[in-house]
Amino acid sequence: MDKPHAPACERNRDPILAVLQPRLADARRVLEIGSGTGQHAVHFAAAMPWLQWQCSDRADNLPGIALWLDDAALANTPVPLQLDVAAGPWPTQTFDAVFSANTLHIMGWPEVQAFFDGVARVLAPGGVLVVYGPFNYDGRYTSDSNREFDAWLQARDPRSAIRDAAAVDALAATVGLVLEEDLAMPANNRCRVWRKLP
Repeated sequence: MDKPHAPACERNRDPILAVLQPRLADARRVLEIGSGTGQHAVHFAAAMPWLQWQCSDRADNLPGIALWLDDAALANTPVPLQLDVAAGPWPTQTFDAVFSANTLHIMGWPEVQAFFDGVARVLAPGGVLVVYGPFNYDGRYTSDSNREFDAWLQARDPRSAIRDAAAVDALAATVGLVLEEDLAMPANNRCRVWRKLP
């Protein structure tokens, strides 16, 4: 089996890393939800050796993630966990931070709800959640390319959609997560940072 490869990961990893490094400076354990190919994990874990980067994803993605982790042979990337946000199983331990890239628009809304509910359970008080991806504002697209991407998403799976920032913030607030930052990223994406109330 060849290692899976997503060109977008190569393009966005350094801008995302620039966001993560100062915000995870005091973190020791990070859970990545939806690790995908595993490319982000090895790049971020190598650049932030002070923390343990715990990958997770649905079962069919785990072999590809393991290939990236095994090839990198980093000391701070444990065996990836199987995690379906709706079906579980969620980890029993807590994490100082949670990161997820390009996942909320792939999930259906019930899965987005399950995502935030699960994050609230595994995130330590005062911990941060960082989500990277496209968002709409006041029901409007931020670019023509995002409009076209959303149409493609919904043609592929009607449950998928670019999420509205206000709806996501309201959902996060119901589980004790407060938006701290909303950062513009390349290619009409955002990095949105929430903190769990103490």
